[in-house]
Amino acid sequence: MSNGIQPYQVQPPGNFKGNFREPNSMSKLTDLKVKAAQPREKPYKLADGGGLCLTVMPDGARYWRLRYDFAGKERMLSVGVYPIVSLKEARERAQELKGVLAQGIDPSERRREQKLSRQICAERTFGAAANAWYDFTQSRWRPATANKVRAYLDKDVLPTLASRRIRSVTPMELVAVVEAIEKRSAFNVAKKTRQWLNQIFRFAVARGLTDNNPAQNLFAVAAPAPESKRMAHLTLDELPDFLRALDNYSGSALTKAAIEIALLTANRPGVIRTLRWDELDLESGIWKIARGRLEMKRGYAHTTPLPNQAVAILRDVHRSTGTFRYVFAGRNDPGKPMSDTALSSAIRRMGFDGRQTVHGFRHLISTALNDRGYRSDWIERQLAHGDPDRIRGTYNEAQYLDPRRDMMQDWAD
Repeated sequence: MSNGIQPYQVQPPGNFKGNFREPNSMSKLTDLKVKAAQPREKPYKLADGGGLCLTVMPDGARYWRLRYDFAGKERMLSVGVYPIVSLKEARERAQELKGVLAQGIDPSERRREQKLSRQICAERTFGAAANAWYDFTQSRWRPATANKVRAYLDKDVLPTLASRRIRSVTPMELVAVVEAIEKRSAFNVAKKTRQWLNQIFRFAVARGLTDNNPAQNLFAVAAPAPESKRMAHLTLDELPDFLRALDNYSGSALTKAAIEIALLTANRPGVIRTLRWDELDLESGIWKIARGRLEMKRGYAHTTPLPNQAVAILRDVHRSTGTFRYVFAGRNDPGKPMSDTALSSAIRRMGFDGRQTVHGFRHLISTALNDRGYRSDWIERQLAHGDPDRIRGTYNEAQYLDPRRDMMQDWAD
């Protein structure tokens, strides 16, 4: 060995032979020497002996490293970063590693195995499986759906289950998670959560993280949700009273126009409120919503024929908001759409609170059109029920456009 330093030999059982360099007491480092070490143009080492040294990098970073021989090959192992790891702590860690070497075990291999073990344990937690399932599945969802799933996982599921080993999760733990959601009367969220839990465990089984799915029977203990109430809506006999009240409405002209468009098209309130000028072809009397529109249920594409009355209303609105993106621009920020409470508030001020909702117009229109004998296919398409790409397998968006145009003009008249 160079520099007059004699080798320190460790002879463990078997054919293994490993060694460190034994320190010369005169060459050992001190806290003062370590602290005073300055960077140079190239990395350099300050030896403490026994294979331990401090490597000083050109950027000033200082790393503790241990050099040793194992099975005839020289190895280097990181011991820590100075000053987070002091000289004393570096020596203690080096001594621990020497003990590992004395057992005939390569310290580098031991560290790699420990890291892998920690990684495997981390990957086999419920939280890791849930996040892996989410990352794998979210590309199939609309952004709004992906955000919703992420929010409910983070709020309702992961706080309780994230650190649990996935093989150890029991049905009772999952029942407790879902019951907590049901207690706040969020029955639809509870239903979705049961579905997501089942999908997460099926994903984990397929990935070999577990061989058990404790979520597969959660539906058997689902609390019954209260019967859903249909959106309040007037009868056809009551509609004239509403139309007279709307004619006399003294509030925002823009809000009034939005309510009229809801009555004339049967589209959903969120879609009407966020109607964009670039979706309209007023010359052709067409409102075309592209697939993936956030406010459209499940992101379906949808084409709405506009009766003459609707075109006239929209031309009038264009004088006010034609330079903005949204037809029904927000009152405080015209760069955003109208508030989601604007229409319901107007209906309430008109005296129809509890009797009519914006969404209820869809029920009213559906009833009226069915009573007049129009084909159910036309009505369902006007209401944007179902994915147009899957209806009867050969749906063409223009297939019902002409008869629907006549139907909605008849309704508007």
